[in-house]
Amino acid sequence: NADVILCTCVGAGDPRLSRFKFRTVLIDEATQATEPECMIPLVLGCKQAVLVGDHQQLGPVIMNKKAARAGLCQSLFERLVILGIRPIRLQVQYRMHPCLSEFPSNMFYEGSLQNGVTTQERLRKHVDFPWPSPETPMFFHSNFGQEEISSSGTSYLNRVEASNCEKVVTKFLKAGIYPAQIGIITPYEGQRSFIVSYMQLNGALRKDLYKEIEVASVDAFQGREKDYIILSCVRSNVHQGIGFLNDPRRLNVALTRARYGVVILGNPKVLSQHPLWYHLLEHYKDKKCLVDGALNNLKVSVIEYSRPRRAYRKDDKFRQGLAHQIDAREAFAKPPLASENRRGTRSYNPDFMRTHDPVGYIPSDMSSIPQSSQFSIPLLPTPNGPFTQDLSQSSVTSRKNSKQHQNSTYNGYSNSVSSQGPLTQNAFNSQGSMSLALSQSDRLRMMENSNSSLGHGSLMSQDSSIGYLDDYKSQGEDTILSQDFEIRSQSGYQSQSFTQY
Repeated sequence: NADVILCTCVGAGDPRLSRFKFRTVLIDEATQATEPECMIPLVLGCKQAVLVGDHQQLGPVIMNKKAARAGLCQSLFERLVILGIRPIRLQVQYRMHPCLSEFPSNMFYEGSLQNGVTTQERLRKHVDFPWPSPETPMFFHSNFGQEEISSSGTSYLNRVEASNCEKVVTKFLKAGIYPAQIGIITPYEGQRSFIVSYMQLNGALRKDLYKEIEVASVDAFQGREKDYIILSCVRSNVHQGIGFLNDPRRLNVALTRARYGVVILGNPKVLSQHPLWYHLLEHYKDKKCLVDGALNNLKVSVIEYSRPRRAYRKDDKFRQGLAHQIDAREAFAKPPLASENRRGTRSYNPDFMRTHDPVGYIPSDMSSIPQSSQFSIPLLPTPNGPFTQDLSQSSVTSRKNSKQHQNSTYNGYSNSVSSQGPLTQNAFNSQGSMSLALSQSDRLRMMENSNSSLGHGSLMSQDSSIGYLDDYKSQGEDTILSQDFEIRSQSGYQSQSFTQY
């Protein structure tokens, strides 16, 4: 008797739910689900679907690289944004301190985020922590320890950053912060396991306090929050490679998990080689939050780092979706018109014939084509049939005039279609005047009906069957029947009725 059923996308395929019809389906964190996963609840009689998520954050986790390159890593939410469906953005954030939301808002959301909380509401005066600026609870601490390959051989760790993580955590605990309010984020599993073991062995306080502190990857923290976040970047090498730290969505998730304060540990000389991290360092430098030295004596860093060779550019496939987005208040005040959603992108042209559109009959005259449409029909391969001469002559004599060349090519092609098959002029006259050239399947259907009217025992003549097979052979690369099948079928056509075939 429940009105609402909560389950995962895969759980919606449970046989116990197969007899139910869900008219409205709401998918939370839709950007983390693959398209096949989203289709499971949508096929249960859905009339209205609401997808909630953020395509600027991490998408589905696809372990197979070939499947990811083939497009499985794209969520249904992301596809709809790219296609021009106007998303409704909730622009007011109630989680972060205003200074923490400034950089993500400017870099990932075009400066559109508004703060639903004030600075005073996100300031803990009783917490004795050495922030460089009391009004700005964040800092980037310069670490220059070298990265190492973990024992698994597939990940990285940084011992210096792990040691500094323990010191920052201990400082938070001494300031009165509960362990459950602290989170440590690192992009590498090797660093995550090393930090956990390091705090247990070298922690200055009781071991049970460090056990309650959550240390996890960026992916595990998506959709969650902590009062204080410590981000360990790990990467520090002479080659200045940062691995998948260059993913802007990963950085966006890491920077938007904290409510009261953020501490970043990393090597600015290495991270600055990526344009996005360079802008982050510049932001912290302008706020006087780029520091180094001992935790009890932090000083503004005077380190110099180079500008990256290329500028930061947001992925072009999202620019179109961002141009169509609307504010939530605008959406509820005046919903977008259905015609606007149906047209998709602004460059949609209803006269444009795409290759995947269904094509029915081919007009036999150019007058049936809308004058507003400009079709560009390529030259077809020269066939070896009885209509080769007409097509080749039309393509040679019309080189001087592009419009005449287009018309002659189209007429030659339509005439070639109407000339194929065993239908004679009498067959066309029996059907009346036809302004459209029939497709091959239609002509086969007409012949079947014609033979059926003569009786099931009537046979095709030998000349008709051989001529019909010759028409198939004259199609060149578009041959439908294989050569072996044609040879075997010559005798079959002479002994069987067309209806039986």
